[in-house]
Amino acid sequence: MLQSHPDWMLLGSADEQNPAAPDTVEAWARAPSNPVGGWYGLKKGLRGRFGMYVPPVLEALGWAEVEHNPKNNRMRAR
Repeated sequence: MLQSHPDWMLLGSADEQNPAAPDTVEAWARAPSNPVGGWYGLKKGLRGRFGMYVPPVLEALGWAEVEHNPKNNRMRAR
């Protein structure tokens, strides 16, 4: 998903009660077209915030660059 996106992409983390902003990492994680087929959490109440927790892992693995601003962080593939 990030490799096909040419530029920086907003993380857009939101909990499951709030809708994800369009064209964000969080919106992709909730989309039925992602490899998991939609929501990535199994238990209601523990789903959401993919855009907050997964990007730092991708950065640590060297697969992505992530901004570390107080708000509106973005990421892109390396």
